[in-house]
Amino acid sequence: QVQLVQSGGGLVQPGGSLRLSCAASGSIFGIATMNWYRQAPGKQREWVASVTSGGSLAYLDSVKGRFTISRDNAKNTVYLQMNTLKPEDTAVYYCKAVVKRGVELDAYWGQGTQVTVSS
Repeated sequence: QVQLVQSGGGLVQPGGSLRLSCAASGSIFGIATMNWYRQAPGKQREWVASVTSGGSLAYLDSVKGRFTISRDNAKNTVYLQMNTLKPEDTAVYYCKAVVKRGVELDAYWGQGTQVTVSS
């Protein structure tokens, strides 16, 4: 089992910045990727960014150049730095750990945190 605890988020004006954190604990050995997703009201959850155990990064096109995902292995924590925020970034943000155990992949989710971009 992997436990993910999120922090950060809140209300920010357009153009502002926020940083989300996701701390992992438990059976973290074997975490293949850490991901951030978001879900806006009335919309499906969408993938935002990911970082692999090897350090490869990937981003949703609409956040490229504005969001940065990073991980601190010593703290077992992944971050999402969000800059130049737009109202359309408003959503509940979730972190997700994908753990490889042999040939199987298990997914674990954080509790979610609200990000609201509004003037």
